[in-house]
Amino acid sequence: MSIERLGSTDPLAAYNKNQKVNRAQSGADLDSVSVSEEARAKGELFKLNAAVRSSDDVRMDKVEAAKLKLQDPNYLNQTVINSVADKLMGVFGLE
Repeated sequence: MSIERLGSTDPLAAYNKNQKVNRAQSGADLDSVSVSEEARAKGELFKLNAAVRSSDDVRMDKVEAAKLKLQDPNYLNQTVINSVADKLMGVFGLE
């Protein structure tokens, strides 16, 4: 004769189990948020502005050197002016 286990030996095991509660969710029960394109664009600009402000792209040693050169009256001649003008036109694609 064989005796098979019919259930748990713990009489409270059936009460300690976590049971999932299944609820039907309708469209009215769910919350949603929509963000306008204008708000997204402003958010992107805000992030870019913060990134620019936190970066150290300005090299103060170069700025000071340029200021010293501009104070020298012999520095500004036609060759320097033409070189700067050519570079600016290249930056703006007007070559």
